[in-house]
Amino acid sequence: MHIPDGFLPLSHALVYMAVAAFFVSRALRWARSGLEEAPMLATLAAGIFAIQALNIPVPWGTSGHMTGGVLASILLGSPWAGVLILSLVLVVQALLFADGGITALGANILNMGVISSFAGYYTYLALRRRAGTAVASFAGAWLGMMLAALATAVELGIAGTFPLKEGIIFMGLYHAVIGVVAEGTMTALVVSTVLRLMPGSAASPAGRDAA
Repeated sequence: MHIPDGFLPLSHALVYMAVAAFFVSRALRWARSGLEEAPMLATLAAGIFAIQALNIPVPWGTSGHMTGGVLASILLGSPWAGVLILSLVLVVQALLFADGGITALGANILNMGVISSFAGYYTYLALRRRAGTAVASFAGAWLGMMLAALATAVELGIAGTFPLKEGIIFMGLYHAVIGVVAEGTMTALVVSTVLRLMPGSAASPAGRDAA
């Protein structure tokens, strides 16, 4: 799902960077005012960095892999946590490991950090009482990943890098499978385990999502 350098025109990349910068600034404000679990944030960042190391090449796309933003959002009680952690991870990946382009950093943060975290977290909240924690976590993680993948395909289609239809099909199919066997399952297992061991954690209340 990482977009490398050269896949987006500079004019497009600057727009995505501006939008991403707005969300990152709000995430930093949330962290200064509402973050209480700094050790968990650091642990999640390290874990998400590790799981994103496994990339699967996607035809007419970029790569297929787990994201982890929804997991971070649920465990820390806010989608701003997902935005903040994914931004940190993506910056390190782009600058130190050339995994995702520097010029495409805004688009990658927007897709994997913002779209995935917000869509997945609020899906989790909407379903939690009716469907239970595990199902809600799974559905939120799966939907967040799918929307991020489709947003990537649309951005590349608008840029003319890949055909829009084929990009949506392949990015969608690959991440639909990854979302079931990896992202959704891992998120459901981790969230359920944390709530069982730490019933007073940030994943249990409605969340601290004000920023």
